[in-house]
Amino acid sequence: MAHARTPRRRIALIPAAIATSLVLTPLPAAFAAPSATAVISEAYGGGGNSSATLTRDFVELANRSTTAYPLDGYSVQYLPAAASASSAWQVTPLTGALAPGGSYLVAEAAGSGGTTALPTADATGTISMAAASGTVALVSGTTALTCKTAADCTGDRRVVDLLGYGTAVVREGTAAPAASNTTAVARAASLADTDDNSADFTAAAPAAVNSAGETASGGDGGGPTGPTEPGAFRIHDVQGTTRLSPLAGQKVTGLPGIVTGVRTSGSKGYWIQDPAPDADPRTSEGVFVYTGSAAPTVAVGDSVLVSGKVSEYYPSSTAQSVTELSSPAVTVLSSGNALPAAVTLDASSIPAEYTPAAADGGSIESLALNPTTYALDFYESLEGERVQVDNARVVGATTAYGEVWVTAKPGENPSVRGGTVYGSYDQPNTGRVKVMSLDPANPVPTANVGDTLAGTTTGPLDYDTYGGYNLQATAVGTLTSGGITREVTKKQRRDELAVATYNVQNLDPGDSDAKFARLAEGVAVNLSSPDIVALEEIQDNNGATDDGTVAADQTIVKFTDAIVAAGGPRYDWRSINPVNDQDGGEPGGNIRQVFLFNPKRVSFTDRAGGDSTTAVAAVKTKHGVRLSVSPGRIDPTNDAAWADSRKPLAGEFRFQGESVFVIANHFASKGGDQPMTSRYQPPVRSSETKRVLQAAEVHDFTAQLLAADKNAKVVVLGDLNDYEFSNTDAILTNGGVLTDLLTTLPADERYTYVYEGNSQTLDHILTSPALDDVDYDVVHLNAEFADQASDHDPQIVRIDVKNCGKHRK
Repeated sequence: MAHARTPRRRIALIPAAIATSLVLTPLPAAFAAPSATAVISEAYGGGGNSSATLTRDFVELANRSTTAYPLDGYSVQYLPAAASASSAWQVTPLTGALAPGGSYLVAEAAGSGGTTALPTADATGTISMAAASGTVALVSGTTALTCKTAADCTGDRRVVDLLGYGTAVVREGTAAPAASNTTAVARAASLADTDDNSADFTAAAPAAVNSAGETASGGDGGGPTGPTEPGAFRIHDVQGTTRLSPLAGQKVTGLPGIVTGVRTSGSKGYWIQDPAPDADPRTSEGVFVYTGSAAPTVAVGDSVLVSGKVSEYYPSSTAQSVTELSSPAVTVLSSGNALPAAVTLDASSIPAEYTPAAADGGSIESLALNPTTYALDFYESLEGERVQVDNARVVGATTAYGEVWVTAKPGENPSVRGGTVYGSYDQPNTGRVKVMSLDPANPVPTANVGDTLAGTTTGPLDYDTYGGYNLQATAVGTLTSGGITREVTKKQRRDELAVATYNVQNLDPGDSDAKFARLAEGVAVNLSSPDIVALEEIQDNNGATDDGTVAADQTIVKFTDAIVAAGGPRYDWRSINPVNDQDGGEPGGNIRQVFLFNPKRVSFTDRAGGDSTTAVAAVKTKHGVRLSVSPGRIDPTNDAAWADSRKPLAGEFRFQGESVFVIANHFASKGGDQPMTSRYQPPVRSSETKRVLQAAEVHDFTAQLLAADKNAKVVVLGDLNDYEFSNTDAILTNGGVLTDLLTTLPADERYTYVYEGNSQTLDHILTSPALDDVDYDVVHLNAEFADQASDHDPQIVRIDVKNCGKHRK
């Protein structure tokens, strides 16, 4: 499968430090229980007033939990501090949801003063809130509250959270401090909710954050607005000894450091590092300063003092977070300073064990880092710091996003062609590092697996959801070629049946002639024109246009014509059109498996009746076994296994008087699995559940063929979207029904796909016991190269059909 990729989007900028202990103040029974989910995190009523910077009032919400909190049908409501009998609650309806640990910004009335607009609000109302005092409530419902006393309001079950500040009569416990035109009331960094507003909130400069993590500042604050003296904290205080900052949600002033890298596109900002580290190896000395939509005005080598809000940014719902400063103000003290020494990433510094585990797959965020034992802890302890790799071998080719994967451990599970082989869940290869260039004028070179970035590649260590920790290079090594070439498999002998599988990556007639030509060359030349080719990801005749079209004859004819043009045979073909939009893949594309076969070498046994919803069956005869329909689909109406997924295509072929059954597969993708670098350890592979069901279906159908004829010649192949060491593979091979030919290769050759620097297996060919005289080959022509026709490598098995079975006892 092709792993989908979208540009980095900031989905949550989070005050998410976790309190290690919480002492609850006893409260009257009328008070609602403290909220474990949605809370009011900040309120500001001075927007647009005299001396205010922000132009309008706002209320900010936060989610203390690890699951999304729906806000459709909820509201934010406001009541004056000294409510009279005629006072009424004012209502602003909400929509959408609060992301786990995320923020949600409600903009209220604008004034005539101020200079800085709020970031894009998630909801907008017109309530004119008083600057000094008032009551704000988060309410389940949009009907205005009617309560006017603290006891009545906190006893109302619709009230999720309540904040009274200044002289507010309606409040939880004692009111929070008074605010002003220049200060808001903000909940403590831990987001603790004790139902005592005075204990939970303090007065502070307003710092509005929306659900996208955007702030009102937008810039880096430069010039005279920045601090002039170092503050009380250093970067190691901000980073702390766990994955979460002990200062998250708080504003720090005058944080000193040297600028070590500047990013002017995407997630704009810069990294600073303290040249005077502490003695604790768990605490990083570097941190990212996020400048929002504005380009940074600092330069590498600047000595700076930075003030800003400490935040935890989560690139995705399951990723770890990046500790950073937002809404920054900066003072440049001097320029051209020497940079702190980079930490060398190599086999001696990176631990072999990957990650600690949390109880029941929970979050590891609060665990103290152990950088000498676990690789993920080691990388986290260097988050934001300068690191370097020397003479780094490329293990994942340069992508369209300007990223290349290298290994800092050249001896770690090397592949035969220079990559790093992924061979088990508990050995995910700790030396893999993604490299990107911070200089748009000097991107990373176009590199293939096995090449080397000679010399030193150095820069700050960052984290994102696409592979985890990555080196943001300020200097990139010089490319040295490793010399790999695209493989060409040998031609099958006259008496050998050659069967191949190839994922052609969403092929449709709208694709370029060049793509068709490259894929066709792969079949005709690199695979040496197999007798049978099982194709995955053939799309319908208009590709991703979702108009009900399901036929793919134009796609297949264009491809078979291209194979002839590349010097291959004129293939015939068989397939079954899916029910529209029922087989997953790109919406509207209706991908399916297709059999190509060379009619001069092999014949297809057609049996009518096979369609998108009719199940194929094994039929026992006095001459052996046959298919009830051919081509046919395996149990296509079993939604537990096949809903929104490709159904296996079974076909009956004849080669030199022998029947051969071929089952083409494209199992469910890995979409939705938690990444290796997830904050939840061990990560949950939720997609495997469906593939296990699919594997059982194919296994059981193969077993039916063998029950009818123990010598049935069966080839099961395709993109199984899983590894040779997975449960999926174990089920397919259970009881000796099938043998996965990939496991017959040496360990350093077991791969068909490269993802995040891991050479791994997604595509397989499996054979039944009667097929015991085979020659198997993975043909590497795509996955290791920056220039790819598909992201998968095809593979082929050559079968001596006549001699098969003679070696069996």
